[in-house]
Amino acid sequence: MDQDSHCTGESELLEAVSRITTSSTTSTSDEEENQPNAEISCQVRKENPEKDDTQDSSATLSPNSSMTTKELQEYWRNEKRQCKQIKLLFEIPSTRIVEHNLSKYVMYKIIILQTGSFDSNKSMIERRYSDFEKLHRNLLEEFCEEMEDVTFPKKTLTGNFTEEIINERKLAFKDYLRLLYSMKYIRRSKKFIDFLTRPELQEAYGCLRGGQYTKALEILLEVIGLQERLTKGNPVAIVPTLCAIVVCHKDLENPESAFEYGEKALSRLHVHTSHRYYIPLLDTMIPLAYELGKDFLSLQEKLEEWKTKKDPIRVFTLKELAVREYVR
Repeated sequence: MDQDSHCTGESELLEAVSRITTSSTTSTSDEEENQPNAEISCQVRKENPEKDDTQDSSATLSPNSSMTTKELQEYWRNEKRQCKQIKLLFEIPSTRIVEHNLSKYVMYKIIILQTGSFDSNKSMIERRYSDFEKLHRNLLEEFCEEMEDVTFPKKTLTGNFTEEIINERKLAFKDYLRLLYSMKYIRRSKKFIDFLTRPELQEAYGCLRGGQYTKALEILLEVIGLQERLTKGNPVAIVPTLCAIVVCHKDLENPESAFEYGEKALSRLHVHTSHRYYIPLLDTMIPLAYELGKDFLSLQEKLEEWKTKKDPIRVFTLKELAVREYVR
């Protein structure tokens, strides 16, 4: 290949990458308008986090760019890794019939998967028809306009436990969850998130209150991943769960793990120092840091700084706060 054709090919590749990059850096709000089933998660540049992606890309890939063809190809591979469509998928692979005292009902096993990332973790929950029905009623109260065209599987007087009806409902509930998740305001609503997480959290906190820390921890670690996926735009929402995990690890004498999850919780509260968990968490983290030979002085300084700015008030311990969560 002669020099002119090589330069022409490189110029064409540069223009193509510029066009694709401009298209891929559409704002999150635009993406949610155009692709209701997906949210865009883009890695922000560390050098200038306030600079928008479109400006950054156009600056990097200017017409006068000195990148070689190989460098441009590598750049675009990195861009595709950094900016991915992320959404949750709902599958209902199986069911089981439960007979309890005089009642009989079907439990639907729901698998929740995240796509668009290298995270292969999945969450599994079980819900019955009445749980879906309650969710539907609650959403109709708050989102009557959005729910206008959403159909819900009707009850039948007979045949509820036949294989045919159960299979029909499996498909119907899968489509129902997919449709709800496709609507931004619904998937971010407390009622939708509670449907997917609250029963498990209630069980976990019940175990914690009963001193069953191993069982509580097992459930909390299962649900925290799903909570993180559902509340990406509100990182403070998972602080109570992170703190409950700290309490369980601490009482199970796992200081390293307790400190690890405590740091995760503190990172979400660094601009929310008035949050009810902030001071109890600091009080718990200081002796943990001291025990582990970590920097406890900076934590002590944050605590003293807070005390000088706030009026003295009754502050619960971290454990006291945790046992008050999800009390019926």
